[in-house]
Amino acid sequence: MTAPGSAPLHHRPRPMTGRDPREPHRAATPLELLYDLTFVVAFSQAGSQAAHLLEQGRYAAALAGFAFAMFAVSWAWINYSWLASAFDNDDVVFRIATLVQMVGVIILAMGLPQVFHSIAEGHHLDNSGAVAGYVVMRIAQILLWVRVARHDPAHRRTAARYAGAIALVQVGWIVQIFVDPPLGIAMALFAVFAIAEMLVPLFAERRGHSTPWHAHHIAERYGLLTIITLGEVVLGTVLSVSAVVEDEGWSIAAGVVAFGGTALAFALWWVYFLMPSGAVLAVRRDRSFAWGYGHIALFAGLAGTGAGLHVAATVIRHEAHIDAVAALLTIVVPVGLFIVGLFTVYTVLLARFDPFHVVLTAGSVAALIASLIAVAAGASLSAGIAIVALAPAVVIVGYETIGHRHQAEALTRLGA
Repeated sequence: MTAPGSAPLHHRPRPMTGRDPREPHRAATPLELLYDLTFVVAFSQAGSQAAHLLEQGRYAAALAGFAFAMFAVSWAWINYSWLASAFDNDDVVFRIATLVQMVGVIILAMGLPQVFHSIAEGHHLDNSGAVAGYVVMRIAQILLWVRVARHDPAHRRTAARYAGAIALVQVGWIVQIFVDPPLGIAMALFAVFAIAEMLVPLFAERRGHSTPWHAHHIAERYGLLTIITLGEVVLGTVLSVSAVVEDEGWSIAAGVVAFGGTALAFALWWVYFLMPSGAVLAVRRDRSFAWGYGHIALFAGLAGTGAGLHVAATVIRHEAHIDAVAALLTIVVPVGLFIVGLFTVYTVLLARFDPFHVVLTAGSVAALIASLIAVAAGASLSAGIAIVALAPAVVIVGYETIGHRHQAEALTRLGA
């Protein structure tokens, strides 16, 4: 039997209808947490493949492959998470569809080395494995949208639009594999299809009932994936420390890298959770698109930082084809991308430009530039990594002393 007001104890098929967007105490489910674990593999593959090309000095190929990987991985996760926030009924069909998507993530991750290798060769884009995994994930989502269209009259039109538009774009991805155009054309098609994918939600929800996603639940889901992506920074730190230990044994340099990398991950975590996402989305649902889309850059910045620390490890071992300054740049650039991207998303979310953010951003960029100058002047790469950790620390100090008052005023005006 089911207690009054509680969820059923079984998982037999039941209607997939919209959930209450104001449901109290809504939190991420164990299934969602399990699903997120597959993205550890995907982010790790993307970071390691990018690092391999970066340490060879093949920057354009690394960036192109990384952009392809981060979009495919992030976008598939984003679509699933918003669908689950609005319609997750935790029945056997939804669970099996999630399993299929997890398999798709693994297939996509296993196909990423082919993508990077083919881009590095410069002739054509071998994305058949990655696209196969991506399409598997999207097919599972299409079937879930079809279920919503069948079971929920209020959202039937929106769900049907999602299912049809997603299916149409998948046809384009599949056709591109068989046509196998030259690399330049293939990357242009990738950009076209990526834009088409991002237009699907705008098209599906432009008229009729919007999907009933839960503001605090979706904010928690993005926060959890941010933490998972930060795992790449921690892994990169471990690799860098191991490289120092292998090169010169346990030393002050090893301690500096360990502290600097861990402090960097910790500070980036602190900075991200300064953004009052759930509180604002609860009262301004119209800002969800820019907020959600903007996270692709944030995830890329964090995963890229992990890749940069991988590169640093190869330089410390004297296995790379680039120098210490170039290696530090592979960390500085993604950290800068994350900080600038975060302030941009923050500004759009609150719809309020705060000049103090310019000061904080400038201070962070100054710390990043200082790290490059120090290494160029002869400081060790380990010291440079420690200085990089000061960039997000600038934001933390600024927020805890002054910025929190600005945020309180903005939230009060929004009624959040």
